[in-house]
Amino acid sequence: MSDHSKIEWTDATWNPVRGCTKISPGCKHCYAETFAERFRGVPGHPYEQGFDLRLVPEKLLEPLKWAKSKMVFVNSMSDLFQDGVDDDYIELCAKVMVAAHWHTFQVLTKRSERMRDLLQSRLQFAADCEQIWWGVSVENRKHGLPRIDHLRAARPRIAFLSIEPLLEDLGPIDLTHIHWVIGGGESGPGARPMHRDWVLSLKGQCRRAKVPLFFKQCSRRPKIQNRPRFGRLIRRAIWRSRAPSED
Repeated sequence: MSDHSKIEWTDATWNPVRGCTKISPGCKHCYAETFAERFRGVPGHPYEQGFDLRLVPEKLLEPLKWAKSKMVFVNSMSDLFQDGVDDDYIELCAKVMVAAHWHTFQVLTKRSERMRDLLQSRLQFAADCEQIWWGVSVENRKHGLPRIDHLRAARPRIAFLSIEPLLEDLGPIDLTHIHWVIGGGESGPGARPMHRDWVLSLKGQCRRAKVPLFFKQCSRRPKIQNRPRFGRLIRRAIWRSRAPSED
C-alpha cells in the first residue's frame, strides 16, 4: 500500500492484484502498464513480471494494519474484476474492505458487467457498505455509457464515475443513482485532445443532477502546456469535490 498517492482524488492505493489487459480505447495509454513494464526483469522488484496479471495475497490484509483513516484506491495497478481473478479472491478483497471500516475504499473497473453480477449476488454485503464506493470508467459513448447502466443496475450504496480520459462528447448521461463524478483529459506521451465543450457539457449535467464533479486536469502532453486561456475557462467552469452524498 502507498500512503502518499499522487492521484489527486484519493489518499492511498492498495494493490492485492497486479497487471491487466486492454479492453477499450481508454486503455491505450495506460499509466499503470507504462510504469510496470519499466521494471520487467528486475530481480526482486514488485513488477519483475511487468504488467502480467498476478494475484498478491500477501497484500490482502494491509488495510487492516493501517490505523489512520484513508481514502484508498483499490487496485490502481489493475482491475479487480478482470478475467483471471476468481470470484473467491474478489470476495476476500471485499471482506477486507468491510472489516477495515475506518477507511473509504474506491473500486474502479471497466469490467462493469461482472461487477454488476457480483454486487447483485455474493458481493451484496459489500454493495450495501457506505465506506465502499463502486465505480466504472467512462471514456466514450460506445464503451463507457453501457458501463453506467451496469453500475446503476447494481445499485451500490455509493456509485461513482471516472470520466477520464474524456475522449469525445458523451452526449446526455443518466446520472440517476450516481453520487460522484471524476472528469479529466489524458496526460502523458501521445495524449489525445479533450475539447472544452465536452467538459462544459459534463459540468452542466452534473450541476443539474446535483452530482459533485472533481475535475482533475485538461488534456496534456509532457513539455507541452495547455493554452492558458483554455485552462482558465475550464477552471472557472468546474468545481472540485471529493465527498459524494447518498440519495
